[in-house]
Amino acid sequence: MVLNLFRLPAFTFPEGFLWGSATAGHQIEGDNTASQNWHEEQAHPERYEEPSGCACNSWELYPEDVKLLTELGHRAYRFSLEWSRIEPEEGRRDPAALARYQDLLDRLAAAGIHASVTLHHFTHPQWFAARGGFLREENLDYFRRHLEFLVPQIADRVGSWCILNEFNGAPTLEPEAVARKLNQLKAHAAGYGIVKEFSSAPVSSAHALVPRLPLRPDDRLDRARAEFEDWTTNEFFFHAVRTGEIVYPYRDLEMVPELKGSCDYWAINYYHRRLCDARSAGAARKFGLTRMKVLDSDAWDREFCPEDFIHALGRVNDLPVWITENGVCCDDDRFRILYLMQHLEAMREAMRLYRVDLRAYFYWSLLDNYEWSTYLPRFGLVAVDRRTFRRTPKPSAAFYREVIAANGMSGELFARHLPELPRFGLYDYGADWK
Repeated sequence: MVLNLFRLPAFTFPEGFLWGSATAGHQIEGDNTASQNWHEEQAHPERYEEPSGCACNSWELYPEDVKLLTELGHRAYRFSLEWSRIEPEEGRRDPAALARYQDLLDRLAAAGIHASVTLHHFTHPQWFAARGGFLREENLDYFRRHLEFLVPQIADRVGSWCILNEFNGAPTLEPEAVARKLNQLKAHAAGYGIVKEFSSAPVSSAHALVPRLPLRPDDRLDRARAEFEDWTTNEFFFHAVRTGEIVYPYRDLEMVPELKGSCDYWAINYYHRRLCDARSAGAARKFGLTRMKVLDSDAWDREFCPEDFIHALGRVNDLPVWITENGVCCDDDRFRILYLMQHLEAMREAMRLYRVDLRAYFYWSLLDNYEWSTYLPRFGLVAVDRRTFRRTPKPSAAFYREVIAANGMSGELFARHLPELPRFGLYDYGADWK
């Protein structure tokens, strides 16, 4: 695959394709002191390698971030609005926090950058968590009330919406985890209806699409485990949006009519696949020939397998598809260029093979940010000095800027940015690439 990238013919994406990057409030803003994550970091430091602290200080430096997006040629930006900042105490809203987010939206509009707003990206107010958060279905009223206040304040400046981020979670039958997941499914449907009252922009919720594959394809137990994990992380959501039915193992079917058709597009976050081993309590170990240790950490090893990205996209070709997150953490930025090139080519193949209607791509992430318990994994196109918060674009940012400008990619572009890779005696494929 790496060798073939040099020979890729020039390819352009559909006209009007949105190119950009993504972030999340808690991971870049810093000092998110009213959120449940911040409280958890303070109460249980033993569970965190390091606290979020000031993160990237984007709460203060967001004008610089907008300037960065402009300089790097990004045409879209996905980010979240922190409920805990807007309503830090139950019933008390902070007009200064709302004004700050409105100013961010205004600056993006002035720069001609599409604003893709996520309304809940893992974090929420501590007071909501103390009431049980999404574990209790009756608490959905607090989320509805928040959206009914917020959405009309910003709707005229939002280009697209994600209600929730990656609530599909882990494959589990644990009662509390299942209750939280399915309540968030209902919160998604409620959020869709509220947003539609005030906005004609497309709405979805970002789904962490992790293909579940049997470690041994011919083994019935591995296949059964893969099917179970896939339904409880992926298909339960797609099925609910397509039919209005909540179908989950060991639970009676539940009809929620407002779920049906509650996505205008599939918002897909894709990073990797998961191999399923019925003889192991956890995930199977990645194959040695595909595993790449791009950080000095066993917890963040990567696997480059873009072929599975192609087929993952093929299963969601019934609606337009936006890639709302895709990226790699690595210490050597050259891996990021390689990863980008492979996955953009996989997107091209998905359009060709499955007729996927791809509309947008958001690289994760614009900045090296806080990854929920540590700053070690660096996903960013832009490095951030932890002491001064100085932003420094990496070579991959220049590569991506050229992709955006060309609305596509080519082997020549790849070779220009990674000239040190060896050239092997490959020949052009001609019409076979079409």
